[in-house]
Amino acid sequence: MKSKFLLWLVGIAAVFAMAAVTRALAGQPAPDRFSGIFNDYTPATGISGPWEMHGTWLLKLKGDSGKADFYADMTMEHPDSWVAANPGAPATPNIDNPASRSPHTHHITMTNAVVSSDTSVCQPDSPATVVRLVIIGQPSISGNGNPAPFETLGPSTLQVCITGEELIEYSNLSMSFTQTSPAAMKHFGSQAIHGIVRKVSGKEWHEDNHR
Repeated sequence: MKSKFLLWLVGIAAVFAMAAVTRALAGQPAPDRFSGIFNDYTPATGISGPWEMHGTWLLKLKGDSGKADFYADMTMEHPDSWVAANPGAPATPNIDNPASRSPHTHHITMTNAVVSSDTSVCQPDSPATVVRLVIIGQPSISGNGNPAPFETLGPSTLQVCITGEELIEYSNLSMSFTQTSPAAMKHFGSQAIHGIVRKVSGKEWHEDNHR
């Protein structure tokens, strides 16, 4: 009799515990701040490509306005494959001359971008991930601290996608310029630039998943 009573208490405790978890989850605010890093290459057939790209990014949603701000800080330079295909003079081979890689920086600033429901603009990951958030807008892009040369050709359109899966809801970033954008036609290409989500609303993902 005592054992049945104990089992009944355990069952009741489990029900209350699950109810508490459900209430806690229901009360959690939606994430409004995402950040991380990206590392990728432009296609070898692209503009003077391939280029190697590394950087950090930040995305901030602006409440219920349907708008967001996005920032990316990027370094670009030619990788070893480009150096091998474009050898310099024997006395000063390109592989020993960092300047021959044309290293430079870009700061990408996109304010009041639209939070979109059009997930079709997101280029697929492999393996596939679920699109969680799409941002579309016209960024301002610098090149080594000045306006990038292609900025004089008119505005570019940038699409930013945050995706994820069951274990990590927000895990991947991809950003791409539309094909007709000056930024795509003159420098970056229109392929997706891939990255990773490291923090959501100020918390690192592994803090939430590995306590």
